[in-house]
Amino acid sequence: MNFNSLYFLLFLAIVLLLYWVLPHKFRWVLLLAASYWFYMSWNAWLVFLILGVTVVTYGAGLLLGRTEKKGLRRLWLVLTAVLCLGVLAVFKYLDFLLGNICALLRLFRLPVEDIAFGLLLPVGISFYTFQTLSYVIDVYRGQLEPERHFGYYALFVSFFPQLVAGPIERAGNLLTQLKEEHRLSLSDMGTGFRIMLCGFFRKCVVADLCGVFVNAVFSNVAEANGLAVLLAGMLFSLQIYGDFAGYSEIAMGCARMMGIRLMKNFDKPYASLSFTEFFRRWHISLNKWFTDYLYIPLGGNRKGKARKILNIFIVFLLCGLWHGAGWTFVLWGLYAACFMTLENLLFPSLRKFFSARGIRTDGTLVRAARQALFFVLISFSGLIFRSSSIEQLGTVCLRLFTAWGWGASFVAEAFSILGLGLGEVVTLALALTSMCLIQNAVFRERHSTLAEGGTEGARALFEIFYLILAIAVFWLLLAAGGGSSAFLYFQF
Repeated sequence: MNFNSLYFLLFLAIVLLLYWVLPHKFRWVLLLAASYWFYMSWNAWLVFLILGVTVVTYGAGLLLGRTEKKGLRRLWLVLTAVLCLGVLAVFKYLDFLLGNICALLRLFRLPVEDIAFGLLLPVGISFYTFQTLSYVIDVYRGQLEPERHFGYYALFVSFFPQLVAGPIERAGNLLTQLKEEHRLSLSDMGTGFRIMLCGFFRKCVVADLCGVFVNAVFSNVAEANGLAVLLAGMLFSLQIYGDFAGYSEIAMGCARMMGIRLMKNFDKPYASLSFTEFFRRWHISLNKWFTDYLYIPLGGNRKGKARKILNIFIVFLLCGLWHGAGWTFVLWGLYAACFMTLENLLFPSLRKFFSARGIRTDGTLVRAARQALFFVLISFSGLIFRSSSIEQLGTVCLRLFTAWGWGASFVAEAFSILGLGLGEVVTLALALTSMCLIQNAVFRERHSTLAEGGTEGARALFEIFYLILAIAVFWLLLAAGGGSSAFLYFQF
């Protein structure tokens, strides 16, 4: 069940109606049933997989809560991690691993045929695996009491707004809220609805619109010139941001209408001046997960510069693999790790150099230049991420660095390959401008609702009207042209 479908909107309306009609003590039953129905809409049999992970991690929490023996507690933690990560490895990485083993054996002239099981990748498995592991690790560390109510814990794992693409919530935030009694609030309903509409605008307008032009280049990248490839990388960066941030906002909005506040998963990442800053703003829940449960336990930055750099490479290598079983994802992680390392090595010296000479690095023009340079660098990482294979990535790099020319005809050729005419350029510019204005309006500190009178109420009404109209028009145009699509992050 995709968020950008009429089926989901009907499903959500029914769930919200029943949620606010039922007494508090029955709401967890409704949400658990709705969450499992939501997940089963992709493949009914996969419900047994998420149920199995839920039972294992729930039991592990109880076992950890019943013993103080360090050795036994460590054993339960290791066994749980092996089981959960083992399930993830089998469904997501088994074919990738076997394919590479067979390729390696063929290098030694061994007559080995490719082996592939072709297992269906369960939607959202990377997200709920990490969410359940964070619960078990927090209980092991003594930061969280084990949850004894299986129904509430199962709901924490499967809560439908953030089940298949995050944000990766911690039990201390989400599980606590699921158990609290919430009262119907016009403020929460209005704010949640506007956040959800903002997410739909990002996905159905910005992401799907950019996706049309990106797909035009990648469908025949061998014929694209360097400018077309560069612009495709920039547009893909906007596409995946609109796609994933849009999903996160729809999830936030749905939950907020139930009185539940999910964590903010994106914080204007393309306003960043460096990769270090970018990964504090992009997919915040995943990067915080890797920081808390991998980077810091590995030693973080406490054991010298060399160890810190090694830890950065380990984290981003695994972060790349988390996104997908392919060498392009590994290269994406290594690319990010290289720039993170360069920033850690060079930035302190550069700051001292400029400071000693009285040169300001925080001026408006300097910041704008740094943001532009950073966006070009992060857009190249988007080309790595978007490439379906090492072979396609090689073609992308070849065209990007060699297929250049001069003059109006060269630029016209690039726009023609992208499918960007004057009308499309104006439409894209309008969509991006609207996204920025809508984001600032919806996420300003004071969330206005229709319940408020005067200017604020009128402004809230106008924002909702504009969002609904823009989403409807763009979605219909894209659907008519075959440009609307499912969320990209569902594949992770």
